[in-house]
Amino acid sequence: MPDRITLFAKPRLLPTLGAAAIALASVVPAQAADLQHVRIAVDVPYPPFEYRNASGELEGFEIELGNELCQRAKLDCEWVVQSWDGIIPGLLSRKYDAIMSSMRITPARERQVRFTEPYAMSPKVWVARRGTKIELSDKASLKGKTAGVQRGTTQDNYVTQRYGDTLDIHRYETAADVALDLESQRLDLAFLNYPVALDTLKIGQDDSEFVQVGPRIDRPESIFGRGNAIAVRPRDEALADTFNQALNSVYAEGTFETLMHQYFDYDLRPASRK
Repeated sequence: MPDRITLFAKPRLLPTLGAAAIALASVVPAQAADLQHVRIAVDVPYPPFEYRNASGELEGFEIELGNELCQRAKLDCEWVVQSWDGIIPGLLSRKYDAIMSSMRITPARERQVRFTEPYAMSPKVWVARRGTKIELSDKASLKGKTAGVQRGTTQDNYVTQRYGDTLDIHRYETAADVALDLESQRLDLAFLNYPVALDTLKIGQDDSEFVQVGPRIDRPESIFGRGNAIAVRPRDEALADTFNQALNSVYAEGTFETLMHQYFDYDLRPASRK
């Protein structure tokens, strides 16, 4: 049975919450009355988006954002922990009702699920051990080098399409496993979500053993999509609309930016939200 965490066990009170919740009540679609209890799937660990604290409770940017959205939409929500490679099948088999786990909108996924509007857009980066000579533009020099990605992600798709004929690609269940094997020197390279690389491998810090290789990457859209969004089953249009209106509320009042700056020192908003 999946690990379930009651959403309101640790509510976060933001200054605008009371007024926003009252205002939103008048605009939430009537169909949402049948969707009061909503189970939201999340892949853990994926810091700083979602992870467990020392007490075993779920924390992170998306956990706090999800709590805020559910309070504004008057939904009684709970978190369901699910590994990434089974996260869409679990949604379609009704193990839970939504996915909020840094899932990018891509054409392939849109054929399986219904997405809300994007709420975030985080770039990807190559990471290597400090002092390693890596020339990404010189494919011949990459021959035989090992690279780690999380299985079934847009990172996996990008590396497979661009470097599948060159790199020895290792696929892992979690991003934490990718970082662990890079730290253990079982990998030459890792291709990770930029915030994850900052959090787990401390890139950008003078005392880190690891460095970013090349620029941040968020194109092409055909691979990386339009941004991170909440996924629901195709028929659950009312639930998607409910989340969209809550997202519009947190953006309009500046609550999203307040929460974003608690976790990130750069702009995580997708182009459509700037």
